[in-house]
Amino acid sequence: MLRVVIAGLAVVVLTLNHFCFADDSAGILHSAVVFEHDAKEHYDYRIPALIVAKDGTLLAFCERRVGLHDHGQNDIVLRRSSDGGETWDVLQLIADEGGDSLNDPCVVVLDTGRILLRYTRFPKGVHARKSRITEIAEPGYDGPKNVRIYLTHSDDNGVTWAEPVDVTRQMRRPDAIAVGSPGIGLQLTRGPHAGRVLLPTYQVYRVGDEDRYKHNSVSISDDGGETWRHSEEIAEPEEGHSGDESQMVELADGSVLLTARDEPEGEYRLLSVSQDGGETWSVHRFAKDLMTPPCMSSILRVSFPSEDKPGVLWHALPHTVDARENGTIMVSRDEGRTWKVDRVIEPDGFAYSCLTMLPSGDVGCLYETDEYSKIVFVRLSSPRSR
Repeated sequence: MLRVVIAGLAVVVLTLNHFCFADDSAGILHSAVVFEHDAKEHYDYRIPALIVAKDGTLLAFCERRVGLHDHGQNDIVLRRSSDGGETWDVLQLIADEGGDSLNDPCVVVLDTGRILLRYTRFPKGVHARKSRITEIAEPGYDGPKNVRIYLTHSDDNGVTWAEPVDVTRQMRRPDAIAVGSPGIGLQLTRGPHAGRVLLPTYQVYRVGDEDRYKHNSVSISDDGGETWRHSEEIAEPEEGHSGDESQMVELADGSVLLTARDEPEGEYRLLSVSQDGGETWSVHRFAKDLMTPPCMSSILRVSFPSEDKPGVLWHALPHTVDARENGTIMVSRDEGRTWKVDRVIEPDGFAYSCLTMLPSGDVGCLYETDEYSKIVFVRLSSPRSR
């Protein structure tokens, strides 16, 4: 069981077959495979999260899996880059619980420089749904089939990590069986709630022995991640729709926009807005200009409005009806009310993704591709340079 990890000093320079050529038409300035199927060790890698530390170091997180199953003895791992994604340090093992499964890395960088990392721990053989190899989890906090939530932090830009803290009672409602949402969190910078930290969640509720439903909400902290409380859950626009994995962005007026995966057979993103720092939320609406199959997707504020220019939001998603492919950057210049295609960055397989602003002013995107055998980083030119 590894609790505190020191990154290796050696830098791995990837061989040529690990790189893609720049694609000027898509604004791709650089591309590299960060995580890849390991046939020798039988590891696969899924569920990316990407942030930039205070010193400019790029941190790429994901789940290391024994096979591709959502609950296959998964660990949380990290690779760091000090040169904007050109090269990547050796892999760090952040959390390992043996046969238990660690899922959904969600990370946020605070204004103090502290990095918070949340993940979910499923007991061996337990899942948020019943399957051929798993039993469905149970509500409550102290049973053998209860799912737990942990929070760790780093104060040295991801080099070392603190002993994880159990925050289950603060982040999972007692009648829910699981909590998730990978990707990144948000620290507010505007309005009366500036400094507040928000982590996206979906609460999973059990229905009988096999079925479940979900509701989006957020976990809120006003003391830098020391303590947490629940927001109001977000209502659905129609029966049969369920908000799943979500991400957030701060709007120019200080409100918060949340974008969620629509389950079980949604065709668009679900969008909701909070006017009070994440406490309460509008009813989800179907964003019919964000066509996508059910899939975790990412959102990023590229710029705030200025006197002569509108603010820019980006949304990365598989822009198709029913397949995780055609990875597309959608752009909004009216604070998320409408969206248009900006560029296609991956015409083939494109599943979970995470966007982040780079110190250079470009944008980084970490995404799954090639039938989940690779997690690729691309550095994209921003709209200002196109």
